[in-house]
Amino acid sequence: MKNNGHIAIIGAGLMGHGIAQVFAVAGHIVMVHDVNVDSLSTLRSRIAQNLRDLGQDVAAAERVFPVEDFGECVTGAHVVFEAGPEDMAFKRKVFQRLELMAPRTALLASNTSVMPITDIMQGLKTGDRAMGTHWWNPPYLVPLVEVIKTAETDQGCAQQMFDLLKAVGKTPAMVKKDVAGFIGNRLQHALWREAISLVEHGICDAETVDTVVKASFGRRLPVIGPLENADLVGLDLTLAIHQTVLPAIEHTPGPSPYLQQLIAEGRMGMKTGEGFRPWTTEEQAQLRLRVLNHLKAMNAAEGR
Repeated sequence: MKNNGHIAIIGAGLMGHGIAQVFAVAGHIVMVHDVNVDSLSTLRSRIAQNLRDLGQDVAAAERVFPVEDFGECVTGAHVVFEAGPEDMAFKRKVFQRLELMAPRTALLASNTSVMPITDIMQGLKTGDRAMGTHWWNPPYLVPLVEVIKTAETDQGCAQQMFDLLKAVGKTPAMVKKDVAGFIGNRLQHALWREAISLVEHGICDAETVDTVVKASFGRRLPVIGPLENADLVGLDLTLAIHQTVLPAIEHTPGPSPYLQQLIAEGRMGMKTGEGFRPWTTEEQAQLRLRVLNHLKAMNAAEGR
C-alpha cells in the first residue's frame, strides 16, 4: 500500500473528530463523513478549539474536510477509520459499504472499545486488510492505540497501520489475538469489577476505593507497569501474595448485581447526577478539568 491518499473517517463525534485532529496535525488531509449534519457542521470548529486549548496551530483544522457523501469520503483513501457508535449492526454495515467503495489497497479499521473485531468484519471478502484500532479518549491526548489483528488480518497490513500510528506520534500496541476488550479494557475492567465488589460487600465506600487507588499504586502506574512491578518485587513474592489474595478476589463471570441495581434505580453516573456517589455540576466540571490538565501535563513532560 502506498501512502499517497487521504485519511477517511466515518463518524464526526467524540472519537472521530479527535482522530481526525491527530492526523491533521501530522500533516495529513482528512475527510470525515457522518450522517449527522450537525456533527459535520461543527467538525472544524471543535478541532480548532481543541488546538487553541493545547496551544497548537489552529491552521491544522483546515486540513480536515467534512463530507456528506459516504462514497466521496472514502474514494481514494489509503486508510479508513470507522468511529461510529458501539453498535454491531451499524459497524458491519459500514464495512460492507467500505469493501465496495474504498480502494482495494486501503486499510480498513474499526475503532471500538471492546467488540471483537472478527465479529465486526464477518463476511468481508477482503478481511486481510481489516483490523481494529482502539483509540482512547480523548484521542489527541491519550497516546495509546491498540492495533487488533483477526485471524484473517495480513501481518504486513497490521504493521503498516502500526507504523502509520507511530509516525503521527501515537504509541501503538499490537494485539496478536482478537479477544473482547483487547488489552487495556480487560485490565481496566478487571480492576473496576473488584472496585465495585469492595463497595457492594461493605468493605469501604466508593470514595475510599478511588482514594486508595490514586494514593497508592496509581502513583506508580505512569512509570512502571504491573509486570514490571512483579519483576521488581520478585515473582516468588508475587506467587505468595496470589496464593492468599486471588481466591478472595471477585470472580463472578457476569456484571455485578449491585451495578445492575444502581442502573435500575436511575443512578447512572454523572449524567444523572449520581452513580456510586452523588455529583454536583461543579464537581463534574472540576473532575473533567483535572483529568484534562493531567493529560496535558503528562504529554508536555514527554515532549508530545
